[in-house]
Amino acid sequence: MPWSNQPGGGDNGQGPWGGGGGGAGGGAGGGRPPPDIEEMLRKGQERIKTILPGGGASPKIIMLLVALAVVTWLASGFYRVQPGQQGVALVFGKVWKTTAPGLDINFPAPIGEVLTPQVDLSRRVDIGFRGAGDVQRGRSTERDVLEESLMLTGDQNIVDMDFTVFWKIKSASDYLFNIRGQENTVKIVAESAMREVVGQTRFDTAVTTGREEIQDKTRELMQSILDQYKSGILITNVQLQKSDPPSEVIDAFNDVQRARQDRDRLRNEAEAYANSVVPVARGEAERDIKLAEAYREQQIQEAQGEADRFTSVFEAYKIAPEVTRRRMYLETLGEVLGSARKVIIDQKGGASGVVPYLPLPEVQKRLEQDNRDPGN
Repeated sequence: MPWSNQPGGGDNGQGPWGGGGGGAGGGAGGGRPPPDIEEMLRKGQERIKTILPGGGASPKIIMLLVALAVVTWLASGFYRVQPGQQGVALVFGKVWKTTAPGLDINFPAPIGEVLTPQVDLSRRVDIGFRGAGDVQRGRSTERDVLEESLMLTGDQNIVDMDFTVFWKIKSASDYLFNIRGQENTVKIVAESAMREVVGQTRFDTAVTTGREEIQDKTRELMQSILDQYKSGILITNVQLQKSDPPSEVIDAFNDVQRARQDRDRLRNEAEAYANSVVPVARGEAERDIKLAEAYREQQIQEAQGEADRFTSVFEAYKIAPEVTRRRMYLETLGEVLGSARKVIIDQKGGASGVVPYLPLPEVQKRLEQDNRDPGN
């Protein structure tokens, strides 16, 4: 971790976790310096001499006053932790216990001391940019910090990343005594974790679809590093504010993005057209196949029926040739004469001499005319 490489990132060349836990860690609901006992006793004696008549007092009164002072001193050990705070009770500068909101007791000063940092407060650190608000005009401006925001991707490209880290205190004792410069430590860890995650990500993914994955991986890596050093800090969220190419090439990048969008649009239109046409063509092909199969089956069945009929006629012919021949003759006449126009004359009735006088051609023409004009 490049702690000493960052401006102001360390204390005289040391890491953010320093060389021990002797102090209260800069910044969190600190306690007051312990009073001088000898000075308190001396002032108390002077006040007693001033109040009591004759400038002195009997031993009983002195003992009573001493007991009252001791009780008052012991009562000063009671303290109250407000909602949203966590109390850290110290005894001779060492952590004795941590307490929840409410009334509690500790050794009085200078033996004991109580620190009450606010643990429910959500804090934030901005990486890659700094915000400057104009309160009077109701506007805010941002200043880009390129030395923090420019990062190298896994495919050797540069991306401009601005992001915000939100964090809370989860262990007041660890937060106060295990690290120094807590906010600066979170900032350094955030930048280091983001550079590691971006260094394992392709440029296209970092600036398009991989933002959520980068946020989650960075948060997990930050929490792992801070837990390793027992910092007492909980990373609640990492929020990317910007993930763009450097400003020098952003116009060319936008042109490439528009070309990709056009490509995707044309591809989607082609796929939609194919999805509408291909099923219809497949349905028609399937219908033609079914019709062909049905026709084939019909022809096979008809041929099989003709063959079976011929076989049955042949078998009958072998048994009764004359009868079969006569039946076939009559069936053939029925098929031929059934659809033909006929004039039947009974020759046995002696009408053979009348035939030459019948107007058969005119009758034939009249019948044909009737067939052409059914309404008459």
